[in-house]
Amino acid sequence: MARVVEQHWQGPLSGVVVTRYGYAVPCEQIEILEAAHPVPDAAGAQAAEKILDFVQDATEDDLVICLISGGGSSLLPMPLPGLTLEDKQEINRALLKSGANIGEMNCVRRHLSAIKGGRLAAACYPAQVVNLLISDVPGDDPGDIASGPTVADPTTCADALDIIKRYAINVPPKVIQLLESGEGESVKPGAPNLPAIDTRMVATPQMALQAAAEVARAAGITPVILGDSIEGEARDVGKVMAGITHEIATRGELIKPPCVLLSGGETTVTVRGNGRGGRNVEFLLSLGIALKGLAGVHAVSGDTDGVDGLEEIAGAYIAPDTLERAWSIGLKPQDSLMNNDGHSFFEAMGDSIVTGPTLTNVNDFRAILIEK
Repeated sequence: MARVVEQHWQGPLSGVVVTRYGYAVPCEQIEILEAAHPVPDAAGAQAAEKILDFVQDATEDDLVICLISGGGSSLLPMPLPGLTLEDKQEINRALLKSGANIGEMNCVRRHLSAIKGGRLAAACYPAQVVNLLISDVPGDDPGDIASGPTVADPTTCADALDIIKRYAINVPPKVIQLLESGEGESVKPGAPNLPAIDTRMVATPQMALQAAAEVARAAGITPVILGDSIEGEARDVGKVMAGITHEIATRGELIKPPCVLLSGGETTVTVRGNGRGGRNVEFLLSLGIALKGLAGVHAVSGDTDGVDGLEEIAGAYIAPDTLERAWSIGLKPQDSLMNNDGHSFFEAMGDSIVTGPTLTNVNDFRAILIEK
């Protein structure tokens, strides 16, 4: 995103950008920093301070272009006074394992941050702010993309506290105190310290699905877009998708094969085992088990940034013979699912999908091909 701005901008330009380790691209006028994702680190904290300092002297004659994509919640960790980076790391790990959806996780993050929830936008005042966003969240809510550092936040500390209690998330006592006191309140719509803000989506999950649909049509396969904001437990979504697939493959209901079912969104995994996880591979394991080797059905699922969970693996692939091949080498698919160990399962099968850095992030992508 930074490089494209440099290539197309005419006139004076300077800036600071933070991205995931290994995702940097050469820029001449914009400084590129790297930090950890999905669990924040000290490099991210230093980058957040540098970005906040960078806009402090902006005037009404300045234009601040904010390039924001998914991952910013981890890449911009700036704890509120009274909290530490270690606190934020602990909370982030707990959120990732809790089963909370991305909107709920980011609500909590916004109210524990000194830069998110509109605080970066407020720091830009009185300059004009233009947000160019790549969405990785269901519904494309700007407040949920990177936890909304440059947009006003209508949610409250009470909302964040409810989420912590709902999922029984173990957080330090000072987090509860901060939320109960209201000291973590974010910048609200209409706040006098907000600059003029123009927010535009430059890439979204729906755009990815539409592009995939065009590829399918060109291959003579009918695409069916099921939605770009499918949420829920990954294993439950897998079972539902298997039911829809079975109906089409065996009865020709809804649509006639050959067809491909396309969907996006962000499922969740409530971690109960000690496996290597990944919501996309958990979805695929559940889907494959429920399909029971149904003939003519193939599927892929992956995160469009190339990282599913904590692994440098985008996702995986299943085919009608997946279960048979697994059993033949001593793997038990149901055990792998119960242990949240999808990556180990598909890696042993040779069916992992490894893309390396994709330099984009429009959430998860799922495709189920149903042949004739």
